[in-house]
Amino acid sequence: MSKSVRRVEAAAEAHGLVIAVKRMGETTRTAEDAARACGCTVDRIVKSLVFRGARSGDLHLLLVSGAERVDVAKAEVAVGEPLERAEADEVRARTGFAIGGVSPLGHLQPPVIWMDARLLDHETVWAAAGAPDAVFEVAPLTLATAINARTATLY
Repeated sequence: MSKSVRRVEAAAEAHGLVIAVKRMGETTRTAEDAARACGCTVDRIVKSLVFRGARSGDLHLLLVSGAERVDVAKAEVAVGEPLERAEADEVRARTGFAIGGVSPLGHLQPPVIWMDARLLDHETVWAAAGAPDAVFEVAPLTLATAINARTATLY
């Protein structure tokens, strides 16, 4: 198992979150790929989008439904500053994950985490577990509580 997946499992345990990471044997890099692999609808896939605060330089991880596109203007209002998309090399250096495998937990430098409130409407969701083919299923409120995510309307 990769170091990044082990880091996600250790972080989950440290947060009191019980997860079972599944290696799918195929990519789960896009929401559509993940939904196919997990056997669920795209709206139950958690997209992890990493932005940088234009003034602060802080990383902001936006957790949104795979069926939706982030409304950057709404996200900027929630965050309180303009946002810029973080580049792939910055995402890897600061979170420890490659784009397509960014987990909601287990980051090298913890970002500020925002979860779209509508994800909470689902009984369970599937999130990336640190590799492009690794995912875990979790109740969204349990995840939000464990990672201290702030909720907002992001689309």
